Amino acid sequence: MTTVETCGGKIEGATQDGVTLFKAIPYAAPPVGDLRWMPPQPAKPWAGVRKSEKFSDTALQNASMMDGLFGGSPWPASEDCLYLNVWTPGADDKKRPVMVWLHGGAFVIGSGSEPIYASDRLARRGDVVVVTVNYRLGAMGFLNLKEVTKGAIPSTGNEGLLDQVAALRWVRDNIAAFGGDPANVTIFGESAGGMSVGALLGLPAAHGLFHKAIPQSGACHTVATKAQAVRVAEAVLAATDLKTADALRNAEGKTFMRAQAHLALNKVPGHTAAEVGGMPFRPAQDGQDMLAMPIDVVRHGGTKHVPIMTGCTTEEWKLFGAMEKAITGLNDESMRKRLGLTLPNVDFTALLAPYPDMLQARGEEPTPPNLFMAVQTDRIFTAPATRLLEAHAKNGGAGYSYLFDWKSPIAKGAFGACHALELGYVFGTYNLPGAEKFSGSGPQADVLAGLMMDAWISFARTGKPGWGAYDTDMRTTMQFGADSKVVTNPLEGVRKAWEAIPDALIGSI
Repeated sequence: MTTVETCGGKIEGATQDGVTLFKAIPYAAPPVGDLRWMPPQPAKPWAGVRKSEKFSDTALQNASMMDGLFGGSPWPASEDCLYLNVWTPGADDKKRPVMVWLHGGAFVIGSGSEPIYASDRLARRGDVVVVTVNYRLGAMGFLNLKEVTKGAIPSTGNEGLLDQVAALRWVRDNIAAFGGDPANVTIFGESAGGMSVGALLGLPAAHGLFHKAIPQSGACHTVATKAQAVRVAEAVLAATDLKTADALRNAEGKTFMRAQAHLALNKVPGHTAAEVGGMPFRPAQDGQDMLAMPIDVVRHGGTKHVPIMTGCTTEEWKLFGAMEKAITGLNDESMRKRLGLTLPNVDFTALLAPYPDMLQARGEEPTPPNLFMAVQTDRIFTAPATRLLEAHAKNGGAGYSYLFDWKSPIAKGAFGACHALELGYVFGTYNLPGAEKFSGSGPQADVLAGLMMDAWISFARTGKPGWGAYDTDMRTTMQFGADSKVVTNPLEGVRKAWEAIPDALIGSI
């Protein structure tokens, strides 16, 4: 056992194979009672030595079909969720690079304690300190009630993002005691976690709290307008039939989880997915906490001092569509109609033109289902990552691009290089019991995991992952897969086809 003194008190961690894990450290007060929907407040100090024998509850959330695929959130869910975990090779004065992980899950599911994010292998291999964070999700963390309650509840819809800022402040103030360097902090995250990293790049409150950023499968475009955030709040009120601020404050958390489920299933009259969006709970440009769209902050040079590494899997949307009858049954007409829901007034003849060649080069037939999933991959993930890299490079920022093209063996290969597949390789958890069914295994997988862990570690340590920086001439990109290699100008025809699509149509489900 190892004991560390933090600003809040002493905490004890358990050491195994050279890495000490401190579980469930409170970084903010429980956001319950009068603190529901309020910005995070300081955690109350404790007396004596706090044991860290188990992970904390996860943020309040509904069960998900993804739980079994990724190992699931291993602990109960509750509103008392603002805790973080620290893996360190030594609670000493070595000043190791610090990597702070923000989990994904569409801003409605997930936790920092999921088995796939176990960080002992990453910490041990790189001699780095890794922190994983829980933050408020869904209606408890991303609900703008300020407008609909006329200020009685002042939430802007960015409280979950402010939780992440509070965790970074905790890191700044405490991580040296865990052997980390508060002057060398990298934030990284995937999916909603990557989108969170992108949002933090444009959030004034986060300025100076991190020094490098790795948004994976998410960038700077997944931010709602204030009007969109207000429509979501109106939908939640309609789904709960709660009409006053007191009623909202006193309602049980499960009331809001039912409302989230009804929104997801289009069961709130007058508030369809077309109106509130496929990802209704997300950060918002509220004019108070977030003053501008994050991609515009990057374009105006606000992040040029922060090295950024970003990328995607090559077949992201197959995770969601490869086994979905509504997708696998598409024909050309229904595909274009479905694409039109999120890409209104788009010339699909021009947009789709480069896709048949791209798919055939990948060994796939350009069928309507495959075309749809490829377009969704690029609309939500690849195009935002490309625009982030372009904007950063034009301001002289150091940016690095990657693509992940390793195929999952699950469902006889139907999922391909799908969303979230790279996670086991970033953390080295690809071959944990059960994980290999999704991630794959074997000598090539071992090599791939080593390459990816070393690249993430190198970037956290030096700001350079081991390949050339991205520029708008060569677009140098590391392609990770069975045959990992550096490529230039990948998917050029597809990239050019997306140039005409406005920012407002990309980055969100």
